[in-house]
Amino acid sequence: MRAMTVTPGKSDSARVGEVSEPPETDGSVLVTGLLTGICGTDIELVSGAFGSGRAGSDHLVIGHESLGRVLDAPVGSGFAAGDLVAGVVRRPDPEPCPACARGEWDFCRNGRYTERGIKEMDGYGAEQWRVDPYFAVPVPAALGLLGVLVEPASILTKAWEQVDRVGARSWYGPEQVLVTGAGPIGLLAALIASQRGYGVHVLDRIEDGPKPELVRALGGTYLTDLRELDVVPDVVIEATGVGQLVFDCAELLPPAGVICLAGIHPGPASVDVRLDALVRQLVVRNAALVGTVNAGKRHYADAVDVLLAADRTWLERLVTRTVPLSDWPSALVREPDDIKVVVDLQG
Repeated sequence: MRAMTVTPGKSDSARVGEVSEPPETDGSVLVTGLLTGICGTDIELVSGAFGSGRAGSDHLVIGHESLGRVLDAPVGSGFAAGDLVAGVVRRPDPEPCPACARGEWDFCRNGRYTERGIKEMDGYGAEQWRVDPYFAVPVPAALGLLGVLVEPASILTKAWEQVDRVGARSWYGPEQVLVTGAGPIGLLAALIASQRGYGVHVLDRIEDGPKPELVRALGGTYLTDLRELDVVPDVVIEATGVGQLVFDCAELLPPAGVICLAGIHPGPASVDVRLDALVRQLVVRNAALVGTVNAGKRHYADAVDVLLAADRTWLERLVTRTVPLSDWPSALVREPDDIKVVVDLQG
């Protein structure tokens, strides 16, 4: 069958590969792949920056943002033929560590976790895939193909959970939220902030096109220069990974403010900010800087709720381009108005 494949550690190895049927060891639920989303992680995998396949394999099936339709499922699994389903990305390590043992594999302490389509496990970018029922997320029929947004939305439901937990260390009543970056992660962060009734302000370099329109449709303010911000943000969701921007946002925080880092800059690592000044900003204000990556099982269920509560037309505008599996490497080439690009696994 066809699949989205790369050679781990080798740049520009994206191919439409022919692979074997998914092994039963991947799970008892057999799924027809419908869509998979493309994100920065996939682009880095294709660049050869990281990624690892199954033991003994020279390729990796990528695709961790998934949507499929159940072909076959065992009795008692909670699934039946025809159900829409998304797959959880991360699996706990085999020991397991204390976090994985408690179902918090997104906080794995020893790094021995595996991830579908990223680390030591084939992903969901294939015409068919299998998944264990425990790691399968029911997608309501009402969401339809928009269920491909469940995985990226889970990143943000976890991010907001972390913000709430940090904020709860003292009196906590956020009113204004700044989101930096208006890609899929930033826009989904803004969606949740809007659903919570917060004032929403989104910063991005793009001056026109769908991004400003989507922010304004949420009732938010769209900025292209941080100096345009005319409120004090209680919470910052940072989705660019740009060090200087993190520093600039820290200067804006009020006492007990929270910055949640949800993005990683694709360039080489460097220290390009005054760390002593950043520390001062955080310490003297009791402010917090917290990083977050991946998601736990409950965050996927929360993501389904967020998407169901959203305006469907707004969500549809997030998906700006669909590419057939037969030409999936073209999804890696960014076009001017791209936000979320998805691959049609039956195309």
